Amino acid sequence: MARKRRRRKSTADTVVRQVPEDSSMTSRKRARARADRRPAERRSGSAPLLRLEEVTKTYQMGEVEVGALQGVSLEIGKGEMVSIMGPSGSGKSTLMNIIGCLDVPTSGSYFLDERDVGALSDNRLADIRGRQIGFVFQTYNLLPRMSARANVELPLTYTSGRGRRRRAQEALERVGLADRASHKPTELSGGQQQRVGIARALVKEPAIMLADEPTGNLDSRSSEEIMDVLKSLNRDQRLTVIIVTHEEDIAAQTDRVISMLDGKVVRDGRTSRQSR
Repeated sequence: MARKRRRRKSTADTVVRQVPEDSSMTSRKRARARADRRPAERRSGSAPLLRLEEVTKTYQMGEVEVGALQGVSLEIGKGEMVSIMGPSGSGKSTLMNIIGCLDVPTSGSYFLDERDVGALSDNRLADIRGRQIGFVFQTYNLLPRMSARANVELPLTYTSGRGRRRRAQEALERVGLADRASHKPTELSGGQQQRVGIARALVKEPAIMLADEPTGNLDSRSSEEIMDVLKSLNRDQRLTVIIVTHEEDIAAQTDRVISMLDGKVVRDGRTSRQSR
């Protein structure tokens, strides 16, 4: 009886089995692994600067849960100038806190430069706030006994101590206040104080400038000056600028308006401002 010839397995006959994931690796560990990916691993220009995916934020008020954000998803690219609008209680301040790494989502994901923010430790969140995000406040938050230059230097106290004075002076020059460097806040107008606040945010060379009602305490002329500074930084230095505002005329000067209501994005559209 003829013996059957054994057919040799070819590469095509080989079944590649997927190695099962180690059950000991928790979802948080997987999230930390994603957070540790370096931007060089992605294709250049293929990802937005920040991305939110179905983000929720719930606060416990006694026995009641309050949903401040409800399934927010959005992307903001490098070099965009965006405004976030909404009435009181709409969730815009909570969204600002999450974008600024001052808080983390209850559920969903927030990726900043492809790092999963929700997986980061408090120390790493503080490092991001100190290096990548520049904050501008409605009430300026300047120290009254310090000069404009000394106020601008403050963020550098926690980083490199070299060249702080020079960098602070350069930041003041960028907002048109080089000749007011030695003045104290009480010797400056409201618009000038806000420009010092912008310079303080700029001195770290952040990737994002996050401005919370930057013109809320200013008259119309000073508001126009502040918006001119922010638009110039966005246009000339490709700085990503995100403005939280309730003023429609301010929002109209940005490239894009994200409108919020009851913790949700109800509109996300381009303005008539021409792209650069």
